[in-house]
Amino acid sequence: MLLVDADRPEPVRGGARELAVFLTPEPRAEAKEVEETIEGLLLRLEEFCSLADMIRSDTSQILEENIPLLKAKVVEMRGIYAKVDQLEAFVKMVRRHVSFLEAHVLQAERDHGALSQALRKWLGSSGLPALGNRWAPVAPTFELPVLYRTEDYFPVDVGEVMPRAPSCQRRL
Repeated sequence: MLLVDADRPEPVRGGARELAVFLTPEPRAEAKEVEETIEGLLLRLEEFCSLADMIRSDTSQILEENIPLLKAKVVEMRGIYAKVDQLEAFVKMVRRHVSFLEAHVLQAERDHGALSQALRKWLGSSGLPALGNRWAPVAPTFELPVLYRTEDYFPVDVGEVMPRAPSCQRRL
């Protein structure tokens, strides 16, 4: 503590004033620093709000534009899935017909005998007509089953192919 001397009032008082000024905070400088900090924070907050608004508007745009496109694609894909299901059913039917025809071809080959025809030709060419006649059994007639046309199951667009006569079932 300073002792105030009555004989020397001015130097002590001057020193006390200087010390008081030095120790007393300047409200203007501190207030200015606080204001600058607050302005910086407000600027960052404004940037953040504008970024959030931009994200919201982009999200709204995506929802308004892309969701209907996605819904249309889903509807289109459902149609494609239905066509694939129809194609699978058609392939199953074709597989059954092919198996059926293969069984008939094998039976026809057994009945008519490709080997017996070759043997008859060979015996006929050997000059033994009596032996060749003995191998001439009456062959049963063979009729192919009714076949299908692909166009009956999968309609063709008019612009893609030449128009054909109305479909009818054919035999080979």
